[in-house]
Order: sequence, then structure tokens, then C-alpha cells
Amino acid sequence: MNQAELRRFGFLTLPSYSMIACANAIEALRMANRVVGQAAYAWQVVTLDGHPAAASNGLMLTPCAMLSAADRFDIVFVVGGVNVRNAVDRNVTAALRRLAHDGVALGGLCTGAFALAEAKLLGGYRCAIHWENLQAIREEFPAIDFVDDFFCIDRDRITCTGGVAPLDLMLAVIQARFGRRVAGQVSAQFLVERGRQADERQPRQGGVTPATPRRLAEAMRLMEDSIETPRQTNDIARAVHISTRQLERLFRAHLGVSPAAYSAALRLDRARALLRQTALPVTDIGIACGFHSASHFSTAFRTRFGHAPRNERSPAHHSARETAHV
Repeated sequence: MNQAELRRFGFLTLPSYSMIACANAIEALRMANRVVGQAAYAWQVVTLDGHPAAASNGLMLTPCAMLSAADRFDIVFVVGGVNVRNAVDRNVTAALRRLAHDGVALGGLCTGAFALAEAKLLGGYRCAIHWENLQAIREEFPAIDFVDDFFCIDRDRITCTGGVAPLDLMLAVIQARFGRRVAGQVSAQFLVERGRQADERQPRQGGVTPATPRRLAEAMRLMEDSIETPRQTNDIARAVHISTRQLERLFRAHLGVSPAAYSAALRLDRARALLRQTALPVTDIGIACGFHSASHFSTAFRTRFGHAPRNERSPAHHSARETAHV
């Protein structure tokens, strides 16, 4: 395929999709056309029925076409957002399987990778998804290699996190086709200093920031990576090559809590996310988050959140479950 050939991108928008993720991807393609002075890319917003889907902000993107009636795409991105589980049904997975059978490359933006996983189209691939859904989807699809990266390009599967990360993804796609200079010009038009690389680790809520001391950052990541089998404070201290007392001082000075309290909060926050985002049994979630008995998990959860784990899935809490995917 030469540079002059038009490449067609479809954006399958699910109910409550992330508009910022979708818009960032489309705008990068638009600007690439302007920079190279030719129609290198075309794009179309689609749904299964042809009616525009409402994004999580209540707005809709038009024009919108019916997926089955659209021209053949080179790649179709599933654009997810909040409550993605409720947005993916048999019709969605069947449509994605048909596209895969026809040789169309598939991608996911924000939480769109969930739809591809549900359709059993990610086996043997490395994939990216918004950090808020990362641990839940790892528990639900343990055979799929979900990574912490901003985006992941693995053969004919291109998956990306949310927010402005799709701009980084498209800059990488544009650079692969037209080179660094064109990608840099697109970046400059959007006042973006540089496109983040695929293997850069996405930040998480309450997590490591550029201002976090290195030893503390290492300790926090170790705790994140060992939630199912929590490590003792002295073990963490040894792993980051400082004393236990120094580690405790770092946590209290920068986070206002002890290492043990931070670890407990991390595990309970993870448990709450799994309760909201998966159908896993409560007992399994407790075990996955490092609690060795149902009673211990229930007591700790009730102390932190004011209700039992099972009530996190009750109708009274449904209205509070909209997560801040951007």
C-alpha cells in the first residue's frame, strides 16, 4: 500500500462511549490529511443501527452510518466508555467477528478492548485498556495479555487507553506511514510537545506522579503488582534498598499514611472496582485482592466504604457506578 492510497477508519461508537477518545483519534487523521496535502485518511462514525449513540457526556457525533451498510474499512475501532459491559451484547460481538472473518483489522479505544475480548478476538495478542478497567479485565480474561501501556499495536489489533491517549496512538500510526517529520507537524498543530510512546506506562488515580520520590514510586508499584499476595513492609523496603523506617517516613511524608494502610486501601479500591466492573463472585474478588477469608474481606470493606461487598452491586448503588472515563 503506497502513501497516496486512501485508508479508511471506522469508529464503532458504543452507548456512553468516550467522546474525547474518539475525537482525539479522528482529529489526528484530519490534521494528517492537512499536513500531507492529500486525502490520506478517511473516517466514519458508525453504530449497528445507524442511529448516533450518546456519548458519556450526552452528546452525539454525526453523521453516523450503519456499520453493515458502510464501505469496507481498513480498520474498525470500537469506542467504549462507562458501563461498557452493558453496551456489549451478542449483536456487537457478532458484528466484530464478521469483521475479523473478512480480514478487517480491529482496534479498541478507552474500554473498547472489552468488546474485542468478549468477542474472543484478542487471544494471543497484547492489548491496552483504560487503567480503571485494567485489573477487572485481567481477572475476567486471564488468558489475554493486557498491559499497562498507553496503547498497543500488535499485528491486526490496535488497542488504546482513554482520554488523550488516542492522539498518541494516531501519531504513532502516522509516523509509521509518513515519517517523524509529518508526525511532528501534526503534533505541533495541536500544541503537543511530543507523542507518548506505546510502552509508556499509563498513570493511575492516586498513583505515581513525576514528583514522587524514586524509592517511594518503586514501593508503590511493587504493592500494585502484588495485590493478590500482599508483601510485608519490611520485604518491600528490602526490595527498594532502604530501611523499613525510611520507607515508613516516605509514605507518611508524601502520602500521609503508613505503608500498611496504603496497601490495604489499594487492595480495597481494587476490590471495589472488581465488584463494579465484573460478575466475579464476591469471595473470588476477596481472594484476588489478598484477603484470605470472606469475613476479613467483608469487615475491611465495610469499615472503608460503609457497606458490605455484596451491597456494592445492589440497585441502591447503581447510580453511583458511573466511572470517570475521559
